[in-house]
Amino acid sequence: MVRTESTMLGLGTPAPAFRLPDTEGRVVSLADFATERALVVIFLCNHCPFVIHVRDGLAALAREYTARGAAFVGINANDAQARPDDAPEKMALEKQRAGYVFPYLFDETQEVARAYRAACTPDFFVFGAPDAQGVRRLEYRGQMDGSRPGNGVPVSGADLRAALDAVLAGRAPAAQQKPSLGCNIKWKPGHAPQWFPPRA
Repeated sequence: MVRTESTMLGLGTPAPAFRLPDTEGRVVSLADFATERALVVIFLCNHCPFVIHVRDGLAALAREYTARGAAFVGINANDAQARPDDAPEKMALEKQRAGYVFPYLFDETQEVARAYRAACTPDFFVFGAPDAQGVRRLEYRGQMDGSRPGNGVPVSGADLRAALDAVLAGRAPAAQQKPSLGCNIKWKPGHAPQWFPPRA
């Protein structure tokens, strides 16, 4: 496990397009989320202890904010050959076990993770409502809250909640945003982006 922080993609960045299969074999795309007032894109995986640490709280938060007009989508970009626990056939079981109400997608080529500059699991990106041209722009990226495995801080979702409350109310989230921390995305050999240096 390599502890890795978010790269903190620039605020205002348009949401990169994606078109990926979910755990039921359906293809889900960015265009499928055209009406919700906020979209949360989360890079997840099945085995990471940082994800396991927050997954119950994340599942509850997603249920709450979906009812308030936000949409959520989880994306697993890990190299499934190197990490068989993250293989697509294991994702349906993980979705059921975690109680996720949102689509859980597999980014086999890792192109979507690269487009989002995703670095760790979990990594959170909140996009606002589509503008007149149908473009969603990044309003928040970083941590769900300050809880980490073993640090004794309860999982509250405080940072993500504050960002979603602001976006749903038509306000900009706080400018000071803290990076998420988790396991590094398991890039395929030769696929690690140049901006993703190896870390000890």
